[in-house]
Amino acid sequence: MTRDQARILGSMAGSKGILRIGQVAERTGLSVHALRFYEQEGLLVNPVPRGPGGRRVYSEQDVDWLNLCIILRASGMPLPEIRRYTELARQGAGNEQERIELLRRHQDQVADQMKQLEQCLDVINFKVRVYEDILDGAGGHSCDAAVQLGNEESRQTTDPLESII
Repeated sequence: MTRDQARILGSMAGSKGILRIGQVAERTGLSVHALRFYEQEGLLVNPVPRGPGGRRVYSEQDVDWLNLCIILRASGMPLPEIRRYTELARQGAGNEQERIELLRRHQDQVADQMKQLEQCLDVINFKVRVYEDILDGAGGHSCDAAVQLGNEESRQTTDPLESII
């Protein structure tokens, strides 16, 4: 064990405790394989020290960071962008403006995705209402007529998402 690893392990022992890879997998929902991948890809702020027997040991801070990475990934941030954000965090203070710019770009992308999903949901909600009306006998439409009605309505809009029937 190197001096740095001993120092990290010592500081971890004084914190809330050290966690093994299986415990981190359970707490984050990531597989053990994914945790190793994240480490290999440089997506962890701190190097993962090895405990007795060469097993990886993690801190609560590592779990918190991994949970942030999971959120960024689930929201569509590409791995190279997460890696860049990790590098910036690893460098410490002084690059906050670059972090803000990176996060704002992603924030804009997520907002655009949400708008597109709202449009998709509107189309789905419309189709559900059409078919509910058919089942209730309220619209006097058959399923074929509902498809035709949906096609006619989609032609009246300029939004390409609404033409998906």
